[in-house]
This record gives sequence, structure tokens and C-alpha cells, in this order.
Amino acid sequence: MKKFAGVLLAGVMAVGLTACGQSEDTQKDTKETAAEMSGVTEKETETPESITIKSLNANQEEVDLEVPYDPERIAVLDMASLDILDNLELGDRVVGSATTSLDYLTDYVDNDKVTNLGTIKEADMEAVMECDPDVIFIGGRLASSYDALSEIAPLVYLSTDSDLGVVKSVKKNAETIASMFGLEDEVQNKTEGFDERIAALAEKAKGKTALVGMTTSGSFNLMGNDGRCSVIGVEVGFDNLTATESTSTHGNEASFETVVEKNPDYIFVMDRDSAIGADGAQTAKEIMENELIMGTDAYKNGHLVYLEHPAVWYTAEGGITALDIMISDLEDSI
Repeated sequence: MKKFAGVLLAGVMAVGLTACGQSEDTQKDTKETAAEMSGVTEKETETPESITIKSLNANQEEVDLEVPYDPERIAVLDMASLDILDNLELGDRVVGSATTSLDYLTDYVDNDKVTNLGTIKEADMEAVMECDPDVIFIGGRLASSYDALSEIAPLVYLSTDSDLGVVKSVKKNAETIASMFGLEDEVQNKTEGFDERIAALAEKAKGKTALVGMTTSGSFNLMGNDGRCSVIGVEVGFDNLTATESTSTHGNEASFETVVEKNPDYIFVMDRDSAIGADGAQTAKEIMENELIMGTDAYKNGHLVYLEHPAVWYTAEGGITALDIMISDLEDSI
């Protein structure tokens, strides 16, 4: 009887072990099947060491650029890029920055932990090397230094594309930067509402002519739709009367007689000397409010518009906060 009971017990244990083994195998098979169905393997879910993004080269051609993923040490020599990094709350990774007078970015200048890297036009190469960045951001003003800077670290060169438009360029560049940190989902929230605000401005601009220019060194330069302030003629849709006449980012110097001759509905003025803090320079108002300009329909109708934040328009066009400010300047004046 005892022998029979022992045999019976051994049989039960064997069945139990077999069932347990089958259960473990089943669970393993189920996990493997689920992984295969999702197309994700354990190796594929690991954080990559680097990713490939689209960036410009020294010739302003879009190329593939390999950059470290989730870089910890960032050097920034472009205010639009710094603006985007700030919006993505990555400011604590900025170890070096070009100087700026922009109020919302001065924390990166008045900060002992952030190395001064020179200006957006002239980098301090030694300072850039000493801050040992994982990646460097530049804009068009430093294109001539592309090769030298790219020897220090991967060089991300982004800009606004006049064909694409400022608004879409901001979104594209923000998505590019966000992808380096796995923050792509943040961009939609940060740029939400821009299209609707532009559409509202476009309704007011419909059928209206304009001249768009900047004051600099006592003169007035007229700009086309392929340089600074292009959002006024491209996205907002004012009929820029010199859209096809100017291809320079600083525009072409124009006589006040030309302004009178064209007699637009609106005149938009960006004060470059104020934007760069030029000492002793005439203000845009001192330059523009002369007898000739005061005889135009734009002036008489209160449509001589001084863009309220020229430093933003001139040095940070392409940033998220910058675009918000630029749109606000137009909303307040049209």
C-alpha cells in the first residue's frame, strides 16, 4: 500500500513538473511571439548612441549628419537654435553660448556655468574647444567657419528657408533638434496656434500692398520675400512691391523718392541699428519720418509700422519664442 502511494505521489510530481515546464515554455513562446509580432527586439529598444539628421553644410546644401543621441554638452552660436533648445527645456545642457541682448535668452549669457563663445558672427574658437561640446549649433552668419568648427564636434547648421516659409521652417528645425533628444512629441505643443494666427493676419492683409525694409546707418533698405522679415510677404500675404527686386538678406538701399513713387498701403520698418545695439545711431523713427515719407498714404493712415522687437526679427528669426513675438508685433500693428 505504501509502495503504491509512493508510486502515485511520484507520478503526480512528474506531471506537475512537466506542466510547470510546459507553462514556462509557453510563456517564453508567448513573449517571443509578441516580440516578433510587434517587430521590436530587446536590442532594438536600446537607446542609440547616435542618429542621423538633416543639416546644412558650408555651401548651405542639405546633407545627412550623424550626431550623438541625447547629447549632454551643447555649444550654441545661433540664437534661433538656442531659442528652440530653451523651449524644449534643454537649457541646462548648454555649456557655451554666443552673446545676445535678447531678454528671454540672457540667462545663458549672465551665467557663470555657460562659457562665452563670442558672437553669432565671430566665434571664439579657443573657447568653443575648451567647453568640450558634444555638438555645436550655428546659423548662416558662421557658415564661413563651418570647416573649422566641425573639427571640434558635429556641427548642426540650421536656417529658415524662404521657399518653405518661416513658420514651416521653425517647425522643421524644431523637429530636427527635438529628434536628437527623443522629444519630437513636444514640438506640436510648442508651435500650436501659429497657423491660425497667421491665417487671421492674412485676412487683414488681403489686397493690401506693402514695402518691407530696415533702417541701417542712416539709410533705408528695401527687402524682398527671400530674406529677413519675409513672413510679412510670404505667409501673411502682403503684396510686397519689391518682392522680386531684392535678393539680399539686408535688402537694397532705396531712396525715399522710391517709397513715395510706390506709395504702398503699409510700410514695415525693422531698426537694424537698434537690433545690434549700435552706439549713437539714428533711430528708425528719426530716419523715416521726413517730409517725403510723411506724404505717403501709409503714413497718413497710420500704417508706418516700426517692428517693436527688432533684435528678435534680426537675430533670432527661426526660433519658437521669436516667432511668437514676431507674430505679436504684427497683430499689434495691423
